[in-house]
Amino acid sequence: MPTLPWTAGPQTPATTTDSVVMASRFRVRRHRDVLPFFLDAMRVFALARRSPGIIGVTLRAHPLRKEFWTLSQWTDQAALSAMVRTEPHASVMVRQRKVMAESVFRTWSAPADTPPTWADAEGRVSSD
Repeated sequence: MPTLPWTAGPQTPATTTDSVVMASRFRVRRHRDVLPFFLDAMRVFALARRSPGIIGVTLRAHPLRKEFWTLSQWTDQAALSAMVRTEPHASVMVRQRKVMAESVFRTWSAPADTPPTWADAEGRVSSD
């Protein structure tokens, strides 16, 4: 399972503040959708890394299961929402919608000076 390492953004969080953490899981319908989805995911990953308010981000891919995960930490909800509306993310959402079998998103508050873990993300996404 390829996982990109946690990449800290330019934002240095204060130790006394909370942050917004977002985990997502995407499943594409067919194996032929995996590579195009992965390429778009890498475009969004690059955008997130340079977005205002990013504290850190990572990506996990399970290509044989047609599944992708993201985990990111933001200074606040406004920063996360602004990135979602920015290109290439806005176009990727439209373009990839037709190949999605499932999309799950979870957000929660966490101390800004503590990176979230994949175990926490998996627990929250899988708690349906």
